[in-house]
Amino acid sequence: MSNDQTLGFFTDGIAVVLDGADAEAYARLGLAVLAGGDHSGAIASAEQALALCPNLAAGHGALGVSLAYAGRPQEGLAALQACIRLDPRGPYLVNRLTQVALAHFFCKDYQAAANAATLAIKSFPTFGSPYRWLAAALGMLGHTEQAQAALQTAVRISPAEIDFQVCNRPAWFRPQDHALMINGLTKAGWMA
Repeated sequence: MSNDQTLGFFTDGIAVVLDGADAEAYARLGLAVLAGGDHSGAIASAEQALALCPNLAAGHGALGVSLAYAGRPQEGLAALQACIRLDPRGPYLVNRLTQVALAHFFCKDYQAAANAATLAIKSFPTFGSPYRWLAAALGMLGHTEQAQAALQTAVRISPAEIDFQVCNRPAWFRPQDHALMINGLTKAGWMA
């Protein structure tokens, strides 16, 4: 865990201690805990946020991404879609749209993953993550030329993210999900 992640976890944890009824603090704590690789703790924090405020978009978002990375992507999709419905213009919309793509990818619905990534790209063309998921999904679908183009764009836009998310396995990725993404990217032309 990086110093920034540790600081985020610490400050989000303090917010929960200072006000145990702050749903937003629980949602943020869930994301901080997820960054450390604790899927069950992240889900529990997000669920606590939603118990306090059932219509909190950030709570649904934290729950959705936590479920997706915890091996429950179908449930994660429902929560992510609720988040987007509740806050369709929120500041984290690009993340949520990308997380919908990765949840579809983890469900092995590669066409839906490609469609979701394309929507994220259309809305946020300078954000690198959706291109990575598009490349992996298109690679799995056997659309090699399109997959290569998406991968090249991902690398060009965000080489540091590729290094962090692809060359290394962040704590929140289960090994089998990371391997699945690498498989799609390899089919898109990725060479480690």
